[in-house]
Amino acid sequence: MPEKRSRAMRPLAAIGFALLMTTAIGLAWWHWPVPVDITRPTRGTAVEAVYATGTVEPTVMVPVAPRTGGRLLSLLATEGQAVRRGQLLARIEAADLEQTVQEMRAREQLAQGQHDRSRRLAAQNFVSQADVDRTRSELQAAQAAARRAEAQRDYSQLVAPADGLVLRRDGEAGQFVSAGQAVYILACCAPLRVTAEVDEEDIARVRVGQEVSMHGDALPAHLFQGDVAEITPLGDRVQRSYRVRIRLADAPAIDQGPLRSGMTLDANIVVARRENALLLPNRAILGNAAWVLTSDGRLRKRALQKGASGAERTEILSGLVDDDAVVLAPAGLLREGQRGHAADARLTDDRAD
Repeated sequence: MPEKRSRAMRPLAAIGFALLMTTAIGLAWWHWPVPVDITRPTRGTAVEAVYATGTVEPTVMVPVAPRTGGRLLSLLATEGQAVRRGQLLARIEAADLEQTVQEMRAREQLAQGQHDRSRRLAAQNFVSQADVDRTRSELQAAQAAARRAEAQRDYSQLVAPADGLVLRRDGEAGQFVSAGQAVYILACCAPLRVTAEVDEEDIARVRVGQEVSMHGDALPAHLFQGDVAEITPLGDRVQRSYRVRIRLADAPAIDQGPLRSGMTLDANIVVARRENALLLPNRAILGNAAWVLTSDGRLRKRALQKGASGAERTEILSGLVDDDAVVLAPAGLLREGQRGHAADARLTDDRAD
C-alpha cells in the first residue's frame, strides 16, 4: 500500500518541480536586465509636407488639327523638330476643295465683267444706276464666296500657329484623319512645369507660393525645386483630387533635359517648417509610443504626440525630452517596469542613421 502511494506521488512531484522551475525562470527573466539598443532624440528641422504625384509638361501645349476631315498626303515635320510660326507641317487631300475654289473664281470673274459693263453703259445712259448697284452686289457676293472657298481649301494645310517644338506626331501619309483630330502637338512660348494631383483631404493646406521639392525614379540623383503657381478651383469628382501647377526653379528648355515632358515626379509641398524640433528615428517608434530606459534601469513606455513625419525621422511634440534614452527597434516582449541595460555602455547615438 505505501508503495502504490509513492508511485502516485511521483507525477505530482514532477509537475510541482516543473512549475517551480518555470516560476524561477520567469522571475530570473523578469529581474535579469535585458540588453537593448539605445538612441537619443536630436534637434533639427522638421518639415511638414503634402505628398502628390506630378507630371512634367510644357506650360503651353498647342494641338494642331484639321478643320475638315481628309487623307494625309504628306507630313513635313518630325518629332523633336523646331518649327517657326506659319511653317507648313502637313498637307491633306483636298481635290474637291480646289475645284470649288476654281469654280468660285470663275464666278467672280463673270461678276466682275458684268459690273464693269454695266458701269460703262450707265455712263452712256443706256442702263440705270439700279443695274450698276445690282451688278456690284453680285460681284461682292462672288468675291466673298471665292474667299470662303480658298479658306476652306487652306484648312487642308496644317501650319504652325507659333514658334515651338514638335512634341508628338500622330499620323502617317495615307491615313485618314477626321476634323479636330490632332496630328501634331507643339510646345511653345513658356518653360516646363509640373502638374500634380493633390488629394482633397490635403488641398486645404496648400497655398500659392509654397515651396515644393521634387524627385523622380528616372533621375534619382536630381532634386528639383519649385513653388506652387496655381490651384484649380474645381476638383475631380472621380479621383477626389485637385490639380496643382508647380513652377520649376531654373526650368530647363524643353529639349535640353534632363527633365523631359511626360516624366513623373514625386512632389512634396512644404506646408510648415519648424527649426530646432525634437526628432526621433522612426525605428524607435511603435505606433504612438516609444520605450525609454530610465536612470534606475527600468523600461517605461511613453505615449508620444507626433508632428511631421519623414522617411527617417519623426518630429516629437510631446512625450520625450532631449536626454531620454530611447530603445531602438523595441521588441514585442518588453514589459512595463522590466529591468534593462544599454547593449552599448556608451548609449550609442543613431544620429548617423
